[in-house]
Amino acid sequence: MVAEDALRLRPRAAKRHRVSVIGIIGELFISAGVLVLLFLGWQLWLNDLVVGNQQNKQASQLSQSWGKNEASAPVGPQRPDPGAPVVGVAPANAVSFATLIVPRFGADYQRPIAEGIGVVDVLNGRIGHYPGTQMPGAVGNVAIAGHRTTWGAPFTAINELQVGDSIYIETPDGWYKYIFRSLEFVQPTGVGVLDAVPQSPSTAPTDRLLTITSCNPKFSAAERFVAYSVFDTWYPRAGGAPAEIAGLTQAKAAG
Repeated sequence: MVAEDALRLRPRAAKRHRVSVIGIIGELFISAGVLVLLFLGWQLWLNDLVVGNQQNKQASQLSQSWGKNEASAPVGPQRPDPGAPVVGVAPANAVSFATLIVPRFGADYQRPIAEGIGVVDVLNGRIGHYPGTQMPGAVGNVAIAGHRTTWGAPFTAINELQVGDSIYIETPDGWYKYIFRSLEFVQPTGVGVLDAVPQSPSTAPTDRLLTITSCNPKFSAAERFVAYSVFDTWYPRAGGAPAEIAGLTQAKAAG
């Protein structure tokens, strides 16, 4: 009797939980899901910030190298007739030759423009110039492209453009100011937007246009977002930067 009571009073060993194969697989999937979410967060947000800042810095360095002989006091815009000087022939593929400044995208927004639209060698944070389209200042169509997500997402806010917004292309000679006029959505095969007169290949151009293309909607390449602008004013470098972006150039000089 005493022995039986002693046995009843002994603590029972804790039950062992079986670790099933399904449980292990479930935990692995959960861990993998967390890693995927972290990667997407990096790729779609933090990486865009990092690459975007790098490209802003590269554009600023280009501008500073061009502005070493810039006049200290601006003399105001000039409107020559027939127009601004035309940037010479396109450089070699992947060579940066201008910067894009869009006040609507932020007070410090500036990105380098390079020749070509290669995904790896150009659209890696920079903006690409479509080969065969006009160069800044020329009559016809200056067509450029960039990402809305990933690789610095230079055109993530392209849908926020408003009619009348200023868009500047800076070159060693000065600034070309274009005014945003309209937008269009086309299929990825809609290359007519690159014509000298967009969507009208048989028409002789008379205007100086700027066409910006990017993917739409975000996180998809189902169609293309196309923003059209028309040339407005030429600002020679000797006269100083346009008043609208003077703060940006002053910040560059101070930096």
